[in-house]
Formats: sequence, C-alpha cells, structure tokens
Amino acid sequence: MILQALDAYYRRKQADHDPAKRLPPYGFEEKKIPFILELARDGTLVQISDTRSGSGKKKTATRFLVPMAAKKTSGVVANLLWDTAEYVLGIDTRDDPERVARQHEAFRARIEALPEEVKSDPGVAAVRAFLARLDPDRLDERLAAFPAWEEIKRINPYLGFRLQGDVELVCQRAAVTAIAGDVGEEETQERICLVRGESAALARLHPPIKGVWGAQTSGANIVSFNLDAFNSWGKSQGVNAPVGKPAAFAYTTALNHLLAGESRQRVQVGDTAIVFWAEEPHELEECLTDLFGEPVRDDPDRQTEAVRTIYEAIQRGRFAVGEDDTRFYVLGLAPNAARIAIRFFESGTAMELAQRVRQHFEDIGIVHKPGEPEYLSLFRLLASLAVQRKADNIPPRLGGELVRAIFEGLPYPYGLLVLAVNRCRAEREVNYPRAALLRAFLNRRARRSTFPIKEIPPMLDPDNPNVGYRLGRLFAVLERIQEEASPGLNATIRERYYGAASSTPAAVFSTLLRLSTHHLAKLSEGKARWYERVIGEIMDGFDPSDFPPRILPLAEQARFALGYYQQRQAFFTKTAKEPFESTTTPAEE
Repeated sequence: MILQALDAYYRRKQADHDPAKRLPPYGFEEKKIPFILELARDGTLVQISDTRSGSGKKKTATRFLVPMAAKKTSGVVANLLWDTAEYVLGIDTRDDPERVARQHEAFRARIEALPEEVKSDPGVAAVRAFLARLDPDRLDERLAAFPAWEEIKRINPYLGFRLQGDVELVCQRAAVTAIAGDVGEEETQERICLVRGESAALARLHPPIKGVWGAQTSGANIVSFNLDAFNSWGKSQGVNAPVGKPAAFAYTTALNHLLAGESRQRVQVGDTAIVFWAEEPHELEECLTDLFGEPVRDDPDRQTEAVRTIYEAIQRGRFAVGEDDTRFYVLGLAPNAARIAIRFFESGTAMELAQRVRQHFEDIGIVHKPGEPEYLSLFRLLASLAVQRKADNIPPRLGGELVRAIFEGLPYPYGLLVLAVNRCRAEREVNYPRAALLRAFLNRRARRSTFPIKEIPPMLDPDNPNVGYRLGRLFAVLERIQEEASPGLNATIRERYYGAASSTPAAVFSTLLRLSTHHLAKLSEGKARWYERVIGEIMDGFDPSDFPPRILPLAEQARFALGYYQQRQAFFTKTAKEPFESTTTPAEE
C-alpha cells in the first residue's frame, strides 16, 4: 500500500502541467552541482562555471537532472558523466592516491562502456577527448588559471560537463537520456511487479532513500534483503519481494522528493520524519507543515492562518483546492541502521484528517499569557518534555507516537503523561505547553472511558470536584497569598513544596495552610477576607475525613498541575467577569 501510494504520487507529479514541478524521468535524479566544466568540441576545457548563488558559507548550488547516482557503500563505483572531483579529475583530497586512481579509472570505464552510438554523440565525445588528455599529476599546471580550481581541490564538489554553447549538461543530451535508465545495470529476470501489477524487469537493489535524519548519509532502504537469513526459497535480494525497476525508481524518487530539505510536505518530530501527500493536488499538502512545524520567524502568523484554513474548510464542508474525499496519506519514517523503519502509515479522506487535526488543536487549547502563540507546534510541545528543553533529549519514539495518535484520532501515548508530570515536578514549573499536553491527554482518555469523566475546559473550572484539581487550585492560591505578603521573593512555596504537594499532599498541606495564616496577617483586611473566601470555596469540595489525601496517582498529579496552572492564569487574566463566580476581587472590598 505504501509503495503503491508513492508510485501513484510520482506519476501524478510527472503529469503536472508545470514542467518545473515534475519529478525526474526514469533513470534520473536532481543533484546540486556546484561547478560545471565547459568543454569545446575537441575536449579543450574552456572554463569552469560556478553555479552557486548566495554569499559566504551559505552559497547554494543549482540543481540539475543527472543520471541516477550509483549506490555507493565502501567500494569504488562511478556515476555516469558526473561525480565528485576525485572521480572526475583524479584529485587526491584524502591522502589516498591509490583509491583515487581507482575512482578516476572507474569514472572513465563507465563512459567507455556506453554503446557506440552514445559515445559518438558530440558532447560525450568531447568528454572522452578531455579525459584522454587529462593527466592527474599535472592538474595544477593546467587548471591553476581558473578561479574555482583552488576551491575545487579543497571541498571535492560534484562536477558535471557541458558542451560550449549548450544549455543542457552532457548527461542531459538526448543520446544519454535514451539509455540512462538501463546503462550499467545487470540483467535481471522479469516477474509481475507487486506495485504496478504488470510484468517488468525486477530491481535487485532499490535506489537509496535520503533525508531521514540519523540514517546513513549515503541513503537507506525501506525494502532490502542484505543477509541470507532474510531470503526464502532460494531467492536473493529484491527477488524476494518482486518490484519492477520503473516502480522502484518511481517510489524512491517520490519519497526523496518529499524528504528533501526544502520540501513543504515534510515535518521532523523527534527522530521521526513525517511526509504527507494526496492522490490529487490538495490544499492540505501545503498546509500541514505550517500546522505542525515551528512558525517561520519572518511570518509568525502563517501557522495561525493554516489552522484557520482547516477550521473554515470543515465549516464549509469543502476545501479551496481539492475535494473533501480526496485520499490523503501520512507516512512516518525513522532511522534503523541500514534500513528505514516505518513508524506509522495513515490514509484517509482529506476531510477526515482535517477533522482529526482540528480536534488536536482543540484538545491542546488552554488559557495562556498574552504574547504566547495561539497554537503550539509539535516541536514546542515535545521540547517542553525534554531535559533542559533540548531537542536532543526528546525521547526517540514519542514524537512518532504522538503524531500517529493525532492522525488516527487515538488517545495520546501514556509516556507523554509520565514525562509531562515528571518535568513539572523536576522543574517545579507548569508552563503553557505542558498544561496543554496534560489537558489533551486527560480529555482524550476521558472520552474513551467506560464511565463518565468530566472533561477539563480551557479556562479555570471552579465547579470541578476532582480532588487533584482542587488541590492544585489551593496550592496556587496559597502561593499567591505568599507573593502578596512578601513582594520580591526569590523563591515561593512552589520551589520548595511543589513536588510533595502534587504527589503526597498529606505530607505538606497542613504546613502550607498554617503558613498561610501568617501570610494573610500581613495583607490588608480586604485582601485577607477575599483570599480566605477563595480558600473556603475550594475547601468546600473536599471530604473532611480524607483531607489532605496521603497520595495522588499519576493522573491526579496531572489534574493537580492543571488546577494550579489555570488558577494562576485566572489571577492574571483581566476579564469582564470576576475571577471566581461567587467572590469579588480584592479591589472591590
């Protein structure tokens, strides 16, 4: 199903009316080539063209269609009519002259193995003539006059060839493109391709997939059989799962396009690379990156606009681009040595996925300070659970599990609750992202519970009878009283008591309530009466025989954090109504 969906996406892109949006044809791929060797027809090097734009270390090379790169591991394998400077010119950049000599010889041999009609092409003939006169030991003499030479020696970039006066590279000439898909490949048997359902020459090895963070830089595979233990019935390599060469090229090209660094259809969450596409052009393809990615600095409102687009599409029952029943796919990939692991694969109609995305943003919605983002990105949510809030400390599988829960409409992973509660206790801080995740986790679980559980609203809920929630509210009020009584304190009861108050309330709440009487004595009479009334309202919800409880389970610790957070926000939120339904503010006393 995954390979078929990717193959269909490749064919869709190939049929695009805009040539710039089409994916490379069979046997080709896009590659950044920084330098082009311009040749005269007799093979004389005329100039070395620098294709890069930008300045300093941020120069970006132009992308060219080139014959697909050979699959390289530790051996010497050359590409056709383009490669690194080591292969093309025989430059020794790694102090290994013997290996470089083999690389350069392999590059020449690849060209000499071309059919005669291809070798007679003027462009290919010019390259052969250039290589015939090339002496790697005298390169400095011949090429020192070209400004780019010193940089080429230093960085070993990709090089290509172009015939003087042409726009296309030599590897893009018609004679080369006609055979690029088959040249250099060994003969393989024909079978029914499992992807396309038609007879085709089987791909023994599938092209590498690049762009998955943490996987091999040379690329990794979804389909591979690299050990005898994986073979069956005497078959080897790709024959175990017969996929035709055109289909293997199509699905890997499509996936590499989606995983590219500049792709607008990719989001990185922890160690999981998430790509998404539709069977037809659709508004959601461009929208999901803005929904889940970190807001762009020069356009901070882009995420808000993307969420608004989702809401409006659901309200209207249709999208601006694409149908509501268009099939949509979401694929999560993670590194796994030489292979790529499939973390999840979800498919559904565009409207179904849009509704699940909307539900996610409604679930994580919670009151927050002015100036904080209206909608939280996945990275910001997960980073709030990591030690020192560093991306490297995000648990590897958590991001993929969270995204899967979003797109499949499932409860959020239990590990999320554990991490959020533990970080609140360790740092003695309940911040906006953690509170949003705790609310979303508890409410999703409540909806699937066999007995009714009250959901927690985004704003403070004074009528919530839950013990953990009320204890959190009470702790917030006691902290606020201390702050009012001793302005400018470096540390409040939160720094000293939050961990114990949220897990073993009986150990500290008697002490905290005793301390509050001393703090109240320092306040004005009006403020003191107001806070006593608030404390009384919260205490009315407890069973006197079981207050304070000896221990709070993990879910109740989460409600404690939410009660504390929402009560704190209520103190600083200016609304037309009073902070608590049956009280007046201190200013009104």
